[in-house]
Order: sequence, then structure tokens, then C-alpha cells
Amino acid sequence: MRQATIPPAGLLQLLGSIVLLSSAWPITKVALAAGAAASWFAVGRAGFSAAVAFALLRLLGRLRVPGRQDWPALFGVGLGQLAAFFAFAHEAVAYVPAGRTTILANVTTIFIAPLSMLVLREAVSARRWIAAGFGVAGAAVLMSPWSIDWNAPGVLLGHFYLLGAAFTFAMAIIIVRARPPALSMLQLLPWCFLVATVALLPWALRHGSVGAWNAASMWSMVYIGGFAGPVGTWCVMQVAASLPVMVASVGLLATPAAGLALSTWWLGEPFGVDLMIGSGLILGGVGIAAWPARR
Repeated sequence: MRQATIPPAGLLQLLGSIVLLSSAWPITKVALAAGAAASWFAVGRAGFSAAVAFALLRLLGRLRVPGRQDWPALFGVGLGQLAAFFAFAHEAVAYVPAGRTTILANVTTIFIAPLSMLVLREAVSARRWIAAGFGVAGAAVLMSPWSIDWNAPGVLLGHFYLLGAAFTFAMAIIIVRARPPALSMLQLLPWCFLVATVALLPWALRHGSVGAWNAASMWSMVYIGGFAGPVGTWCVMQVAASLPVMVASVGLLATPAAGLALSTWWLGEPFGVDLMIGSGLILGGVGIAAWPARR
């Protein structure tokens, strides 16, 4: 088993992913409340992100066609982190509040911990197990399952979708870590979004109607598809490639805390002591996981 180090750039990219991706779910909820269909919003944000990333890399002169060594990371991210994650999470957001969607969809730690040891043979110290415990406990407090009306229509199904989203996200992290690509993560980005767009189309066509698109839906698409989505996804891809998987998964648990805070402020979703306690536990876990080990 190998003990991985923690590059400072990876922590900065982790912070960028938390800030950008946590803002996506409250804004997605705004677009869906305005009448946009969840399935077509997912296709639109993936396609728009692909177009923006292709244009940017073309301008930079860094657009390259992925080779065989890039395929595992390309399809792992395109199908797992993007297509399957979008499909599961956008289905769930119709039944589950935006803040709760952000929490459970990002609880990758419950899948990452065993996968990192079984697949990657990566050493997981006792300190990082404690950090993972803090993070999962914080996520549980934020989700507050005791306050959920489990008999409400679609609630159980919505939470099942969110666990599916967390699992596919975790698998993408493991694949990128196990089979690093030859191209940089930035160069893979547009191709990953292209794969996700193609994979999401049959799901959206099965759902039929595109819904009603107004100014709120379009501005949400511009922000998420043009900025938060591609930049936040690139940050996550970099984090998966450079940070130890346990540090990455515990760190990504800060996304739900930030998302819940934004949902409380933006959408007026209920605020309580659970937000403060849960966020404190998660941030404590992030600090424990990322703190340099004594030599």
C-alpha cells in the first residue's frame, strides 16, 4: 500500500470545486421551478459545457483527440461523474429539496473508503478514517433523516437516485486515480462533456417534453453550463488525479454544506442548528484529512 502526499494546488482546486458545484443545485432548482424539464436541463448544461470547453481549448491551441490511454478516464468521467450523476441527481431534485440533494449526491466517502483500499491499494491511516467518520456524521446531520416524511410520494425513490449519484461519482474518482490519462484533465474536459451529452440524450427523449424555458431557466443554463459546470468539473477531475482519494472524498463533503447554506439563503429553505453542527463536523473532517502527517 502506498501513502500519498497532498499537493497545495490540489487543495486549492478542491476549494474551487466546492464553491462552484455547491452553487449549481440551488440554481438548478430555480430553473426547474420556472418550468424547465429536469432531463433536458441536464442535457443542455452538458452540451453547453462541451461547447464552451471546446471553444476555449481551440483558442488556447490545446485541443487534442484522446488516445487509448485516455479512454478509461474519459468514459469514467463522461459516463459516471457527469451523465449518470446528472441523470440520478436531476431526477431526485424533483422529489428532494435542493440542499438535501446536494448533501446525499456528494456523500462519496461511503463508497470511496472500501474502493480505495480494494482497487487502489492506497493506505488509509487511522487519522483519515476518523476524518471520514466526521464527514459522514456531518452529512447525516445535514440531511436530518428524522425530519423527512418518508411516506410522501417519491421521497424514497428520490433518495435512492441520490445514492446512485454518489456511487457513480465515487467510481469516476477511482477510475481516474487508477488509470491516469495521457492528456491533461483540461484537455479531456470537452470530450467528457460530449460523451455525457450523447449518453443523456436517450434519457431526455424518453421523458419527452422539454418544459417551459423562460429568462430564469436560460440564465441558470448560462451560469451552470458556461461557467460553474465546466470549471467545477475540471477542478474535481484535478482533485481526483492529484489528491489521495480519502482526502478528496472527505473534502468534497464540504460541497453539501456550502450547497445547503446557499439553498437556505437563495431559496428560503429551512435553516436550523443542524446546518451549523453538520457543517462544523464536515469542516473538522476536512481539516483532519488534509492536515500534514508528522514525519
